[in-house]
Parts: sequence; structure tokens; C-alpha cells
Amino acid sequence: MKHLVVLSGAGISAESGLKTFRDSNGLWEEHRVEDVATPEAFARDPELVLRFYNLRRAQLATAQPNDGHRRIAELERHYRVTVVTQNVDDLHERAGSSRVLHLHGELTKVRPVRGEGKPRSWTGDLVLGDVDESGVQLRPHIVWFGEEVPMIEPAAREVQSADAVIIVGTSLQVYPAAGLVGVAPEEAPVIYIDPRPAVSYQLRGRRNLHLLEMGGGDGMREATRLLQDLL
Repeated sequence: MKHLVVLSGAGISAESGLKTFRDSNGLWEEHRVEDVATPEAFARDPELVLRFYNLRRAQLATAQPNDGHRRIAELERHYRVTVVTQNVDDLHERAGSSRVLHLHGELTKVRPVRGEGKPRSWTGDLVLGDVDESGVQLRPHIVWFGEEVPMIEPAAREVQSADAVIIVGTSLQVYPAAGLVGVAPEEAPVIYIDPRPAVSYQLRGRRNLHLLEMGGGDGMREATRLLQDLL
């Protein structure tokens, strides 16, 4: 079975009503990035950071997967599909995708602020005083600016074995995620879905690039048809 890797970003979840994680003015839902998305912010004002992610978690609970998410999940009928997403929501999983790698963490999980404790599911509010079995404060399981991206190497290995790559909802302009398409096999077709595509350096060098200038839902419908000819 052919291996298909889908690289997804905030644009696909925007069609479900979720705001893109970073706006063009550098604010995240009226907060500066430095105030809610760095280890220093959490050390300085943990209540603000926890409240910010509690609101986002509550917003996610009201959102539903859209056609783009569902069409990606349906590809598993015909291909071995790995979704590598920059999104922290769980809409891919709720749409039915069975193999999802989250580069930037998961909003529905938490982990201890220190130590090697594993992430655990969390659906309600997280507040100061919520601790693990060792008494260590829990924090959102989110990769903040300045932190390592632990899933980038597993994601790169998936892309290296891809027979085809679909990019949807992301321009892949920010590293390290931007470098992933560069490790795809040279012969692997790349389908790039974006209503306003910005072809990055990594994409410009690919011979088998297919641009679909449309949103995620329509783009995934067209990509599904295109794959039948490409693979």
C-alpha cells in the first residue's frame, strides 16, 4: 500500500471555526506571543498562560471536523496515511485519522512542568494546584517558542518514506516544519493546497509539484482525484 503523508496547518482548522494560532499582527487572540507561548511567560504569569489555553480548550470542545479533515481520514481506505500536523487541536483524530503526529503538542493533553512524566488527557480547565502523582505542577502539552520540537525527527522519517505528500492549511514558512518537505523522495509528487499559495524555497525545487489554489475541503476533494493519476 502506498504511503501518503499529509502536512497540515492552521488553515484547515480555520474552516471549523478555530482561529489561526498566530495572526498576522503577532497576536494570539489579543495576547502577545511572548505573554502566552514561551517558558518565560509561564514562569512569569502562569495563571494568564493557563487561562489562555483553558479558553482555547473550551473553544475546541465546540468545534467539529470539516470536509478537509474528513477527506484526509477517508484516504486511509486506499493508502497508508500519516498526518503530520502543526495544529494542537484533535480534529484530525475526531474525523477518523488513525495516525497523527503533532509537531507542536496537543491542546487536550497536559504534562508536568519538569521531569519525564508522560502527557495525559485533559478536557477541562487546568489551574495552579493541578499536579501529577509526584506533586509537580501540570502545564499544557504545547511546544512553546524556544522549546525543542521532539516530534520533528519522527515526522522527518515518515516524510522520507512517502510515496506522495499533501500540504494543506500551511505555507511551511516556519522552521523546523518548513524543512520537512525537503526530505521527501525526489520522485514523490507533492500536492500543495492553499487559496493563496506562497511557494517556499523547499517547494520551488521540486519537479513534481501540483498547486491547488483553493481551501482545504475543496482542495482535498481535488487532491483525492489527482492521487489516482499520480500513484
